[in-house]
Amino acid sequence: MGAKTALLAFADGDLRAALRGAATTRRAEAQEAVRRVHPGYRVEFDAETTLDDTNPSDDVTNVAVLPGAEIFCDRRFVLDRPSELPEHLLALGAGRRIVMHGMHSVVDWLCFAVWEDGRLIRSLSLSPDSGIMENIGEPYAFELPYWAGEHPVEPWSDEDEEPYPLPFHPLELGEEALRELFGFVLEGYPQPDELEAESVPMYGFQVTDPTGAEQAAREAMYAQISASMGPPRLFRMGPDGRMVEVSLDEL
Repeated sequence: MGAKTALLAFADGDLRAALRGAATTRRAEAQEAVRRVHPGYRVEFDAETTLDDTNPSDDVTNVAVLPGAEIFCDRRFVLDRPSELPEHLLALGAGRRIVMHGMHSVVDWLCFAVWEDGRLIRSLSLSPDSGIMENIGEPYAFELPYWAGEHPVEPWSDEDEEPYPLPFHPLELGEEALRELFGFVLEGYPQPDELEAESVPMYGFQVTDPTGAEQAAREAMYAQISASMGPPRLFRMGPDGRMVEVSLDEL
């Protein structure tokens, strides 16, 4: 699975219904919506895109303004602890439903959360390395089979020494959450009544902190992560079917 998402939506009711009736967003409306979620930032038009671009590059916000809903794709809007959603975003969602969904296939991380009229109803964030970072509210019905152990992660081989540290794969539950909360999936085949994400038009904008502070903090974080990783390690399949570490000269 290779899906990545960074979604935040505000809806008057069922977000899935709003997305199914999606029409072309007016650019001026889209740009104004971005200014509201990023007050004080520089906002410049970048490109036309669609909802299947769920994880745009740093400093890019994709947006669709629809009757009864606005949906944003922006890495800055998904959090390890969704309950820490900034106050100005909660204020924009007053009287509405707010839905967050984030997945990252590199680290098998998932988060999703739902607020109703400013009150956090459900929040879940977890990954195999960090465990359960947040688990607030009653699980939705679509989650229950996963928590009940009906979707375990099977070992890759008989030599796997330790079981997967979670009772299910976060990305598998993430696709199910995407289907239930947004009405579409990224991996696999959509059901007949489900939305095709590429059918929802969006506008992309370059959205940057004019002080440069956000960009500098992000670069420092990337440098710290890179330094902590150490030199790259290379592997290839051995004659017994197991992965064996090799040097560059052995490739």
